[in-house]
Amino acid sequence: MFDRIFSAALAFVVLAAGTLAVATEMFGAGHAAPGRHAVVELPTVEVTGQRARDVAQTSETEPMQRGVQ
Repeated sequence: MFDRIFSAALAFVVLAAGTLAVATEMFGAGHAAPGRHAVVELPTVEVTGQRARDVAQTSETEPMQRGVQ
């Protein structure tokens, strides 16, 4: 019987602690002031590539298979 009460109490305490931790992070004043952190700008990346024809045409050339596997 002790294990049932202990596990319920432990679950409640963990839930309450998690809620408190999330609320503290949401409303806490521990965040950096605006404008006081470094901003890094990365160069623009251009991705070029070609789609494989086999992959693009697979759904058109093969009939859909219906059924349970």
